[in-house]
Amino acid sequence: MYKKLTDIKTGTKVIIRSFENVELYIKLMEMGLIPGEIISVDKIAPLNDPISIIVSGYRLSLRLNEAEGIIVEEID
Repeated sequence: MYKKLTDIKTGTKVIIRSFENVELYIKLMEMGLIPGEIISVDKIAPLNDPISIIVSGYRLSLRLNEAEGIIVEEID
């Protein structure tokens, strides 16, 4: 089942499936976030903004509006 990244809890691993916004897609791709990439939610700040994720061995912070545009699928 696909969810928005903002709906994922800390410590959960997910696969990026798609992006809702084309302009945001280009920016995130430059940061290493591409469909099929496995990421995990590292930390979530108060009020859910920002969200820290681990992608390709490094931590990346995303604003709430950026994370809402990332569609992911949880992996077991």
